[in-house]
Amino acid sequence: MALCAKKRPPEEERRARANDREYNEKFQYASNCIKTSKYNILTFLPVNLFEQFQEVANTYFLFLLILQLIPQISSLSWFTTIVPLVLVLTITAVKDATDDYFRHKSDNQVNNRQSQVLINGILQQEQWMNVCVGDIIKLENNQFVAADLLLLSSSEPHGLCYIETAELDGETNMKVRQAIPVTSELGDISKLAKFDGEVICEPPNNKLDKFSGTLYWKENKFPLSNQNMLLRGCVLRNTEWCFGLVIFAGPDTKLMQNSGRTKFKRTSIDRLMNTLVLWIFGFLVCMGVILAIGNAIWEHEVGMRFQVYLPWDEAVDSAFFSGFLSFWSYIIILNTVVPISLYVRYAVSLRWGLSRESGGPLGLFSSVKMKSSRGNLGSSPSCAVN
Repeated sequence: MALCAKKRPPEEERRARANDREYNEKFQYASNCIKTSKYNILTFLPVNLFEQFQEVANTYFLFLLILQLIPQISSLSWFTTIVPLVLVLTITAVKDATDDYFRHKSDNQVNNRQSQVLINGILQQEQWMNVCVGDIIKLENNQFVAADLLLLSSSEPHGLCYIETAELDGETNMKVRQAIPVTSELGDISKLAKFDGEVICEPPNNKLDKFSGTLYWKENKFPLSNQNMLLRGCVLRNTEWCFGLVIFAGPDTKLMQNSGRTKFKRTSIDRLMNTLVLWIFGFLVCMGVILAIGNAIWEHEVGMRFQVYLPWDEAVDSAFFSGFLSFWSYIIILNTVVPISLYVRYAVSLRWGLSRESGGPLGLFSSVKMKSSRGNLGSSPSCAVN
């Protein structure tokens, strides 16, 4: 999976030469391996905790726990805070781990799909993750397109083929793609094995309905457009077979460019809870300040007379410092203005209740993935595939 996450410098243009892996490898193009998961075994704990502590309530209760560990200001046991906090963090972590497990499982299924790749003049079965830019792939009817391909030839007259783009834009009607005339006659494997044309085109982008490039072959150049492209995620329909040249692979494909990075999702209730906790904490601070000022005044005006009977702690040397410590003590004592029991109930019901309504973690993951692959890509007219 290291290949999936390899960072490369931004491209100004894409160059891909057919049947020449050695030439294409010098550009360090992305492999056809995809990764939609967020965590691995090493990064799960730190990354997940970082994400969870972006919730204001979690940060508040952690801050409260730290205060309760300081004996000079704490009047309550830290146990009352750490148990519900750990419970909420654990439940959320288990749900996130379950969802990410299914993402890993889905990634493995997709990366291990089989495709027919022309290597050394012979069609060989290769996993999708091993397909490289510049490879020539054979697709058969009802197969998914493994990468963004330049259509070279097909079983239909004039190099036509029919595709379904439901995974890209949600449309189930057939669309027509056509190979350029100069390559439409390359239906024979022996001819394809000798094909050494080079494509120079735009760098990877997320524009599903646009493509511009040029094919250089036999000292001639031929313009290319979106009508000559088969995008990853499409399905070949009503066409016995076709051959295509891989232009973009893996994370560089237009489908993956549109999917974006898997993010930590917040519901509208989460955002409301964050706002409420901030307002309540502000109210709590105001009360603590008023009470701390009152304590300092009392210690200065009255408490000084009772030092023999009510002496200050060794660390306290003034009424002001006594008021400062009292401020934090009042924050701890009055922490129930943010009801931790209500927050725990909210967290448990939201995290697992939503998951159960979606048919368990797998159902939740599937529904989210379907929305991201269809709804988001097809939500704007600019994403329609013509």
